[in-house]
Amino acid sequence: MTVNQYDKLHSTIPVKDFGRVAVLYGGKSAEREVSLKSGAAVIEALTSAGVDVVAIDVGDDLLQRLLDEKIDRAFIILHGRGGEDGSMQGLLECLGIPYTGSGILASALAMDKLRTKQVWQSLGIPTPRHAVLGSESDCISAGTELGFPLIVKPAHEGSSIGMAKVTSVDELIAAWKDAATYDSQVLVEQWIHGPEFTIATLRGQVLPPIALGTPHTFYDYDAKYLASDTQYRIPCGLSAEKEQELIDLTARACDAVGIAGWGRLDVMQDEQGRFWLLEVNTAPGMTDHSLVPMAARAAGLDFQQLVLAILAASVEARG
Repeated sequence: MTVNQYDKLHSTIPVKDFGRVAVLYGGKSAEREVSLKSGAAVIEALTSAGVDVVAIDVGDDLLQRLLDEKIDRAFIILHGRGGEDGSMQGLLECLGIPYTGSGILASALAMDKLRTKQVWQSLGIPTPRHAVLGSESDCISAGTELGFPLIVKPAHEGSSIGMAKVTSVDELIAAWKDAATYDSQVLVEQWIHGPEFTIATLRGQVLPPIALGTPHTFYDYDAKYLASDTQYRIPCGLSAEKEQELIDLTARACDAVGIAGWGRLDVMQDEQGRFWLLEVNTAPGMTDHSLVPMAARAAGLDFQQLVLAILAASVEARG
C-alpha cells in the first residue's frame, strides 16, 4: 500500500463553504466521557482550520440551540444512544441540517449489534454464533449450544461498556445480569481465539487495518481509553493476500449496513485464519487513544485533515 492511493481522501472544499458548524458532543449516554474528549479534539482541530464552530454539549436545550445559532451543518461526535442510533440524525433531517456520518437507517442498524449480525448472516458475511439472553434459562441454553468461553455484551452500547468474558454458566448468569443494567437486550457470542483487527472507512475508502494487542482479557474500556500498554500495529502483520481479503470484507460489510462518511469495523481472526465480524461503529472515538486517527495517519492524513475530510463527506452526501 502507498500513501498516494489515499490522496483523494483529503478535503478540497473551501473552509467557508462549511458554513456555521455545530459540533455535537457529550450527551447523556453511558459513553458521555469519551464523547467529551472526542468533541474537544474535533472542536480544536476545526477551529484551528478556520471553521466557524459552535460547540454544543447536547442536553435538553439542543433543539433551541440549533435554531438560535442558525446552524448550517453538524459534526456528530456523540457516542452511543441518543447520538449514534439514528435519533439525532432524524432530528437533523427534520431541521434540514446536513450532518456527518451515516444516515438514520444505517445509524440505527449499526447501533443494534443483534440486527447488524442478522443482516450480515443473511448475506453470508461471517459473524460469530450468538444468542439473546433474557433469563437464567437462556444463559443455560446458550452455554450448552455455544460452548465456553463466551463474550457477553449489551446489544445497544459501545466502548465495551457492560461487556464480559465468561467461562461458566454461573459467570454467564452474573454477566448477563450486569449487562442488563445497561440494556434490555443482551447478546452473548462465541469467543473467537486469535488476533483482533479494527478497520476504518473514510469517504467510501477502507483505511489501513490496525492489529490490536492488549494484556487485558479483551479490548475493554480501560484498554481502549486509559491503558498505556495497549499495542497497535500498522502495518497489521497480515500477508498482502489476507490484508486485501480483510479490506474487501470490510467494504462489503459496511455496504450491507449502509455506512456513509466514516466508520470503523471490529474483526477477529480465528486460529484457522478466518475473519469474523463483530460490529461496526458509525461515530467512532476521536480521543488520543482512538483508532480512526491512527489509521488516518497511516493513510497520510493528520488529525485536522481527518476531521475536515469527515466534514467534507457531509457536503458531498447531502449538498
